[in-house]
Amino acid sequence: MKIMCLNGWGGRLHEELVHYVRTMSPDVLCLQEVVHSPTTRKDWLTYRDGDHVLPQRANLFRDIAEALPEHVAIFCPAAQGVLWDENEAVPSQWGLATFVRQSFPIIAQAQDFVHKSFSPHGYGDHPRSRSAHAIRIYDYARDRPVCIAHMHGLRDLNGKRDTPERLAQAHRLVDLISRVTTLGDPLVVCGDFNVEPDSGTFRVLAGLGLTDLVTTRGFESTRTSHYKKPGRFADYMLVNHAVEVLEFTVAARPEVSDHCPLILEI
Repeated sequence: MKIMCLNGWGGRLHEELVHYVRTMSPDVLCLQEVVHSPTTRKDWLTYRDGDHVLPQRANLFRDIAEALPEHVAIFCPAAQGVLWDENEAVPSQWGLATFVRQSFPIIAQAQDFVHKSFSPHGYGDHPRSRSAHAIRIYDYARDRPVCIAHMHGLRDLNGKRDTPERLAQAHRLVDLISRVTTLGDPLVVCGDFNVEPDSGTFRVLAGLGLTDLVTTRGFESTRTSHYKKPGRFADYMLVNHAVEVLEFTVAARPEVSDHCPLILEI
C-alpha cells in the first residue's frame, strides 16, 4: 500500500501537482490546503487578505478527483469564505481531502476539528479553524484493517513554537484517531502540522505508540525552493509498531508545492 501526504498549496503549481498525483497514483492521498468552489467553473480565483494576495485553483478538489478516477474522494471543509473573480466574490470552501483507492473499503471514518470549529461566514481570525480526518480501511492483500489520519495544524502568525492551542490541538487529534482505530491496527498519522521537530505535539502522539519517520530517518527539510521563510520543517508522517515500513521518502523533486510530498509504502 502506498500512502502519500502533501500540502497542495491551494493548487498554485496546479499543472505539476495534477500530473504528479496522476503518475504516482497512491492508494491513499492525504491532501491539505484544498480549495472547493462548487458554484463556479472558473479555473483560477484570487485570495485576498489585506496585502496577502494569492492565486488559488478554484476547484482543486475536483481536479485531483478527476486525476484519480479510481479513488473515493472525501472533502473536509474547515471554513467557507470568498475568493475573487476580479471584482466578483465567489463562495469557496477551504480544507483538506482524502482520496482512497476503491479496492480498499473504508470501514470507519471520523472528521472533526482540531482547532476551533467550522467557520461558515468567512475564513476567520488567525489562528483559523483546522480540521482532521481519520479513516480505517481494509487491506485485502494483508487481510487486515489499516488506520490513516491526517490534519492541517493551525498557523500561528508568531511562528511554529509550542502554544497551549497547539497542545490542545494534539490532544483533539488523538481523540479523533481513537474513535476510528482498534488496538493492534497499523496506524499512520501525517499532515502539515506547522510545528518544529521538538514540539510537544510528538510527545502527545507518542501516547498512541507513534514515531515520526521524517526526523528519525535523517531528512533535513520538508519544504521546497518555493518556500522562502526560515524553518525547513512542517510536514510529518508517524507510524506505530504494527506498521511494516517498506520504503519512506520525502520527495524533493519534482516540486509540486512549497511542501514536499511524503511517500510511505507499507
